[in-house]
Amino acid sequence: MRRATNRAGKIGGATGIQDVRGDLLSQQIVAYLPVNDGVYRVQQGGASDSAEIFQILADEYARKILLAADHGPKTAKTLSEECDASLTTVYRRVSRLQALGLVEEHNTVDEDGSHRSKFETSLEELHVEISDGQLSLTLETRDELADNFTSLWSDLRGED
Repeated sequence: MRRATNRAGKIGGATGIQDVRGDLLSQQIVAYLPVNDGVYRVQQGGASDSAEIFQILADEYARKILLAADHGPKTAKTLSEECDASLTTVYRRVSRLQALGLVEEHNTVDEDGSHRSKFETSLEELHVEISDGQLSLTLETRDELADNFTSLWSDLRGED
């Protein structure tokens, strides 16, 4: 699970690091939390990541792309048509969404040998929590859910 937060303090044994000015808004937190044997959940981010995610989710085209790509991998052209956006707009938004871990790119080879990129939403859940005057944003992606399921299944079968 990727967690972007502006909370001060420790998370899972990793300490938040402030910049030289001591500005809590630039704090970055990274932690590796054990889920099961050999499987760890990574928490990272900071207020700047949270702000970027809020900004991209405020963008109408980015939201349309996330929703359209939630139904399976789609080409930029298909996303352009479904979202009523230019290809340039789609590529720009997809690039930002990828950088934030909200969209994954899948490269495929067609029967005629041509290569094609398809994009799919990797975001499964997003939670915003306001507590004690602090804001935290938690994202859970599909690959993490699959990893957790695989780990659980292995545990149930008694595999190492």
